[in-house]
Amino acid sequence: MVVRYSVAAERELANAAEFYNQERDGLGDEFLHEVQRVASFLIDHPRMGQAMRENRRVLLLNRFPYRLIDDIKNNGIRIIAVAHQSRRPDYWWGCVEEPHPRYVLLPAAA
Repeated sequence: MVVRYSVAAERELANAAEFYNQERDGLGDEFLHEVQRVASFLIDHPRMGQAMRENRRVLLLNRFPYRLIDDIKNNGIRIIAVAHQSRRPDYWWGCVEEPHPRYVLLPAAA
């Protein structure tokens, strides 16, 4: 099973990491490692997290106020959004409904 990130989720991930690195050098890398840890956890436990409609789930990160929104399709996990917990709740629903969203693979964290 592989984890793929939507282009929107990848952009959110990069923006959050950049923000955290501006707050403290290396904090953005710690954020990326935490996201990678949770994504790796999802490979072994794809049904973890709070269930939502249409086979989607929400899993909270440790240390950072973000949540991963995912669904399972064709033996893979799609990360639809890397959403801040207190900003624009449920904004990502519109992104989910795109007929053919693009997904990209992120390299594994070292």
